[in-house]
Amino acid sequence: MGLLVDSNGEGGGGEGGRNGGSWGGRNSLIRRKQVDSVNVKSGGHQLAKELTVPHLVAVGVGSTIGAGVYILVGTVAREHSGPALAISFLIAGIAAALSAFCYAELASRCPSAGSAYHYTYICIGEGVAWLVGWALILEYTIGGSAVARGISPNLALLFGGEGSLPAFIARQHIPALGLVVDPCAAILVVIVTGLLCVGIKESTVAQGIVTIANACAMIFVVVAGTYLGFKSGWTGYELPTGYFPFGVNGMLAGSATVFFAYIGFDSVASTAEEVKNPQRDLPLGIGASLSICCALYMLVSMVIVGLVPYYAMDPDTPISSAFASHGMQWAAYVITVGAVTALCSTLMGSILPQPRILMAMSRDGLLPPFLADINKKTQAPVKSTLATGICSAVLAFFMDVSVLAGMVSVGTLVAFTMVAISVLIIRYVPPDEVPLPSSLRESIDSVWLRHGRNSQEVKGDNPKTKINVSSSEESTKPLLEKVDIMVELPLIGKQLPLINYTLSEDNRRKVAGWTIMFTCVGVLLLTYSASDLALPRNILGFDFSFLRYTLCGGGGILLLLGLIVLTCIDQDDARHTFGHTGGFLCPFVPLLPIVCILINVYLLINLEADTWARVAVWLLIGVVIYVFYGRSHSSLGDAVYVPVAHVDEIFRSSGN
Repeated sequence: MGLLVDSNGEGGGGEGGRNGGSWGGRNSLIRRKQVDSVNVKSGGHQLAKELTVPHLVAVGVGSTIGAGVYILVGTVAREHSGPALAISFLIAGIAAALSAFCYAELASRCPSAGSAYHYTYICIGEGVAWLVGWALILEYTIGGSAVARGISPNLALLFGGEGSLPAFIARQHIPALGLVVDPCAAILVVIVTGLLCVGIKESTVAQGIVTIANACAMIFVVVAGTYLGFKSGWTGYELPTGYFPFGVNGMLAGSATVFFAYIGFDSVASTAEEVKNPQRDLPLGIGASLSICCALYMLVSMVIVGLVPYYAMDPDTPISSAFASHGMQWAAYVITVGAVTALCSTLMGSILPQPRILMAMSRDGLLPPFLADINKKTQAPVKSTLATGICSAVLAFFMDVSVLAGMVSVGTLVAFTMVAISVLIIRYVPPDEVPLPSSLRESIDSVWLRHGRNSQEVKGDNPKTKINVSSSEESTKPLLEKVDIMVELPLIGKQLPLINYTLSEDNRRKVAGWTIMFTCVGVLLLTYSASDLALPRNILGFDFSFLRYTLCGGGGILLLLGLIVLTCIDQDDARHTFGHTGGFLCPFVPLLPIVCILINVYLLINLEADTWARVAVWLLIGVVIYVFYGRSHSSLGDAVYVPVAHVDEIFRSSGN
């Protein structure tokens, strides 16, 4: 096996690197980093390893259960699910669990800060990883600002209603600018930012306390509601329309709506670098968080739809009005406290991951280096936390970001999709080369000299050249190799040759890689043609229904063939040693990741056109920043790629 030299057209890496030209620019989009990027320390300091399973559960549950559940149950029950609301939450929870399984494997294999951005960079490439990280920045910034602006109206309810808050924190309208400023939202963002700067352990303990208060409010709803339900005879379930008034389709539509109530467990993965035992604790934290959220959602929904008929629910205050209809008006205060604590906990969960993503992107050279600095005393990324807090506080103070809330979903769904694709890549075509810094070039050359050839002999215009004497011979090998196996027939006492066709390792990787790509294309065609955004049946008298059905059928065939091929061929043996071993393994591969991709892409396709237009502008800004800054400053700009088998020998040769 030869060495792989890759300079990406940025200098270094031999003459081929210097002559790479435009090919190197394209190659920068697909260059991949190694798992332990944390080996490159940030200013000589690392994040504090303080978190255990209880801390992770506090982060996961606190980030997931927001005040939306106190409103969502009424809207979904009235318009989609009816009394079957609990089943809608269960189906949505199962769909979210598919992504959770994928996150659990990658978090335990690659326990560094950055979450989906980090996994995408390792498995897919720098270009896609940048877009994922840029989309996550948008998600957490807008999500945190939107949550912060939702706290002041709920606080006002505790003090007697709108206008009851003190003037210095109450919302103020500025007619000249046409703005409604919210000092309370900005103050809360500043408080949370300061708490996160103190340290990860302290902030997660505070989030745990607030989350427990929210959980207690939901448990009160379940216990008190159950008592009222048995006392009144569960009138909400005794309806002539039955359990599925909107049919199974309505119940499934409700599942698609409440799916977004499970967004937040991915915040657990962003703290991977601060977990004491990531291989054990991260999968447990993700799984426990999602299970607790699903159980609470289902219990609350079962109780509320039983107290009041679904068509009589108040869409704005369904839980409070349900208790008020049974003479418990005072319960509204408990529910409001639950909503306020839920919003505070979600605010902390929204601001916590973003500094770690900024830090990871800065470590990789894609953002300015100061964002990677870690405070020596608190062992927290203080500078990136302050940058996050300032941006969120300004947005929360000046802008009503509720109209931008749909953009939050794009970042999450894109991340979920890329994580599922990364699981397929790790299982079938894990990276077999490792980028090493150019400072090890002398050691790389000496190792290759011992293998019979110097890496400086690379010539030509291709900056990514594999030095292997037999490369031309390998390229001429047939896709299927014929292997003669002798089969013994005991009845006649003879051995007969049996011809068996098997895939060679190189060809198996090629087949698996192309299959994964065509499977994703099939998912895109199937979901697009099946969605409301697909080609209409008739435009200017032309019937496009045949084209729509053709796309749907073609996408379905590609998806099914991809599933069959990936099921039949062997997974890569390197999956057993890729990254940190001994952690959680995603079950039912390739079925589970493919279904996960299908669900998330379908939800992405069905987002509103206005949302996609805004996201496109944001992503375009990100592309410009990457082209003019990130690509040229990437830490992989002068990296030398070597086969995994040679890495230990190179490090021993360098004396490190």
